[in-house]
Amino acid sequence: MMEGFSEIMTLEETAKYLKIGKSTLYKMAREDKIPAVKIANQWRFRKEDIDKWLQEIIKRRK
Repeated sequence: MMEGFSEIMTLEETAKYLKIGKSTLYKMAREDKIPAVKIANQWRFRKEDIDKWLQEIIKRRK
C-alpha cells in the first residue's frame, strides 16, 4: 500500500461497511454528502475518510 493512503473501497464494499443500500450511497456520493471520488466513471471511497466522516456525525449528535 502506498504511504499516506488507506484502503480504497468500491461503492459496494462501502455500502456493506456502512450497512446501507448501494443506491443510497450512490446518491450521497453524487450529492457530495460523503467523502468520495469518481475515477473512470466509478465511485471510490477511502476507508480512513469514511471513518472520520462517521466520527464527525457522532460528535455533532452529542
